[in-house]
Amino acid sequence: MNLLEVSNLRVRYGSFEAVKGVSFTLARGEIVGIVGESGSGKSTIARVLTCLEKPFAGDITFSGGEGSSRPSLQMIFQDAVGSLNPRMTVQQTLAEVLRSVRSSKKPRDLLGLVGLSEAVLDQYPREMSGGQCQRVSVARALACNPDILIADEPVSALDVSVQARILNLLRDLRRELGLSILLVAHDLAVVKNVCDRVYVMERGLFVDSGETQSVFDSPTSDYTRKLLSAVPSV
Repeated sequence: MNLLEVSNLRVRYGSFEAVKGVSFTLARGEIVGIVGESGSGKSTIARVLTCLEKPFAGDITFSGGEGSSRPSLQMIFQDAVGSLNPRMTVQQTLAEVLRSVRSSKKPRDLLGLVGLSEAVLDQYPREMSGGQCQRVSVARALACNPDILIADEPVSALDVSVQARILNLLRDLRRELGLSILLVAHDLAVVKNVCDRVYVMERGLFVDSGETQSVFDSPTSDYTRKLLSAVPSV
């Protein structure tokens, strides 16, 4: 079942067309990647889906889950530290969201989901590592019980070893909570072992798409081959 269907999406900024008519789907429990270099239009798609930008044209359809007319959606941002209020502790940040959605959960419950101990509850963003801040950001998103997570470059500002742990966390959350995740990234290495399918984006268009391993094994565009050449061999 597709929770999200996007058809012929176009986004313009004046005379510049950032997204030039792309279509894709996201099924329940699926992780889909959109990959491209800076300026390709991938983050613009994420911002449109979260109503931070308005499309010029196209259709976006959300199909609700059981007992719901529309699945809920939350976004995880690239700058984890900057996305958190520097004047609020982790406890205050998570409690504020839980109050807003009238949840009976406690902040410590959310920390358990993202692999953080209660020791960070009284800490401020400046007192934590980038990886810890990103886990808090994920916990904050989970407070709203989303069906879909939009992760916009969630690991690009982190060390490689920390990147792997955050990506594994997203994969674990998909399995444990049944989440659907749209993962936006600038290199294919990030999505290789996490995404079920991938769309490769260049200058506002998808130039390759399919199951992740198929795209790695048989790229159809020169641009995809260029991105693949930057993926380290293991």
